[in-house]
Amino acid sequence: MTTGQPPRPHAHRRPRRRTTRLVLALVGVAALVAVAVVVVPLVRPPGPRPLFQLPVACGETWQLGTYPGHDDYDVDLFPIEGEAWGRPVLASAAGTVTEAGINGSLGGRTPDDPQGPRGRGGGYWVKIDHGGRWETQYLHMLEPPLVEVGQDVTRGQQIGKLGSTGDSGAPHLHYEQRRGWEKVETWFDGEPSGITHDDREYTVRRTSNNCAPGQP
Repeated sequence: MTTGQPPRPHAHRRPRRRTTRLVLALVGVAALVAVAVVVVPLVRPPGPRPLFQLPVACGETWQLGTYPGHDDYDVDLFPIEGEAWGRPVLASAAGTVTEAGINGSLGGRTPDDPQGPRGRGGGYWVKIDHGGRWETQYLHMLEPPLVEVGQDVTRGQQIGKLGSTGDSGAPHLHYEQRRGWEKVETWFDGEPSGITHDDREYTVRRTSNNCAPGQP
């Protein structure tokens, strides 16, 4: 029997609209949570400075230097005794490897051809996250790093060998400490290194206390 009422062909769509709005709201909440997970750790104040050590063998004295155009707080490390090529590069503090590979291009400078063509950037390099928004970087290493991304390392663990890959004129280790997004003056064994601005060429000497338990 007909009632004279016109059909309502769209009445059944209302629940679907409510469902769509609910789904969109949930997607929006999920997106905000995802952004918070990424952004909040970045804006959180850095934690206390780890007790960084020189990234070289216990008891060795190295020359730390910079020069105009090197960039503030960047440090180049050279051994003052013995062969530079292949010297162990050690983690300055415990942490997790976030980069391990090639930065830029390698070039062709090797122990057999020390005047070979320069590459670009940092060559073989490693970056370590030490927690609290502190990081260290190690550039121009001789060979592929001895660690991989995601690996946990301990202070004093060997992560590579000193070399001259990338944009490097001689075998050395380019080293940086970062707090959040900023490079800062490097500290070793609780003391500032003395390498700050790159307004002139200068060097200092520091002795490594990156020693295993029981080492003198």
